[in-house]
Amino acid sequence: MNSVAAASERTSRPYMKACSRFILGGLLAATLQVFFISPISPDILHLPPPSSSSLLPPNTHLQKVIKLGEGLLDRPEDVWVDKNGILYTATRDGWIRRLHRNGSWEDWWMVDSDALLGITITEAGNLIVCDYEKGLIKADEDGVTILTSQVNGTKIRFADDVIEASDGSLYFSVASTKFVHNWYLDVLEAKPHGQLLKYDPSLNETSIVLDGLCFPNGVALSADKDYLVFCETWKFRCQKYWLRGEDKGKTEIFVDNLPDGPDNINLAPDGSFWISLVQLTSSGFEFVHTSKTLKHLVATFPGLVARMSGVHKRATVVNVATDGKIIRSLGDPTGEVMSLVTSAVEFENHLYLASLNSNFVGKLPLYDT
Repeated sequence: MNSVAAASERTSRPYMKACSRFILGGLLAATLQVFFISPISPDILHLPPPSSSSLLPPNTHLQKVIKLGEGLLDRPEDVWVDKNGILYTATRDGWIRRLHRNGSWEDWWMVDSDALLGITITEAGNLIVCDYEKGLIKADEDGVTILTSQVNGTKIRFADDVIEASDGSLYFSVASTKFVHNWYLDVLEAKPHGQLLKYDPSLNETSIVLDGLCFPNGVALSADKDYLVFCETWKFRCQKYWLRGEDKGKTEIFVDNLPDGPDNINLAPDGSFWISLVQLTSSGFEFVHTSKTLKHLVATFPGLVARMSGVHKRATVVNVATDGKIIRSLGDPTGEVMSLVTSAVEFENHLYLASLNSNFVGKLPLYDT
């Protein structure tokens, strides 16, 4: 009996060694595959402290929006209202549409692009549109033209939002020079690939104002037009960039440790700012940001990237005073009516809201909030 057991043991040892080698080899191959195929070279991302969420008391104000153009609009990223009360938006099906005072929608211009993002209207009445493939676009009654598509001989990638300064220059953000078609990889990598650019129409020149920014998104001009405020989404903050005065050319923190990532920002009539916030990470996945290995793993599989992103979970906009303090917040905590609100513009005591997860523009009476 002992001899039989010994023989059996001698026979099983090579088999066990082979299995162990196969399993270890498979694990090693899988690990190398993740690291070599991974599209990112990540750093640790420090999330805002849990206490920051206490700045935003839960409410459902955004569930009361009136839906404008429902079914007509395909994921409007941004919205703008001109001095005559005409509302403009650019959508992912390539249309620039406007809503007239009488309630009629006009298909104004087709850009033949699925990459239309932030918009603004200049003092001359021209609509400026950011196209993350083409660069900076101008639309007026005569048609659509590309203003700029290169900076220092390099193609502009991921133009995100734009605003006109008092001298007619256009300042616009480039969210990421590395990740364009899957922006969430920029969040996972957590390295600064963003820029703030300036287009001078008098010289037809584009220059880099600031480099090494953390996914710069919305850009707004102060009421006195002496500084810009731009959002850095995965840094959970907004910064000032001074255009005039003794601090000209300097940056400083405007608001920090926001509970969610700031997307677009717009000046309110009283001089404060409306900032849309997006939930960057699904609840329960925050731990991934603490591990480079886990980030590599998630980034390798598109399904995991989509599962980790929390942008479709809820909607939040905040009104922030010039001192950087939050005055009030409006939300849809469950995303029942609106989620992924990317822009909020105030006009005549109403807030107009754009969303990349909707087929309408929301209109909210502020006197009810």
